[in-house]
Amino acid sequence: MNNTIQYKGYIGSVEFSEENGMFYGKVMGIRSLVSYEGESVRKLLEDFQGAVNEYLEKHLGTQ
Repeated sequence: MNNTIQYKGYIGSVEFSEENGMFYGKVMGIRSLVSYEGESVRKLLEDFQGAVNEYLEKHLGTQ
């Protein structure tokens, strides 16, 4: 099983909380704490991509 995801050159961790039934993770390799979560793999990927896009917009002024 791969425990990472990628989008626009950024790598994110993938964890699962059995207690909450949620996937979650954080963008790795950056100074800021950028996290995401989802009740399904699809929702996790959507939230990860949205988090990366927000990070890029905030820190680089671009998407």
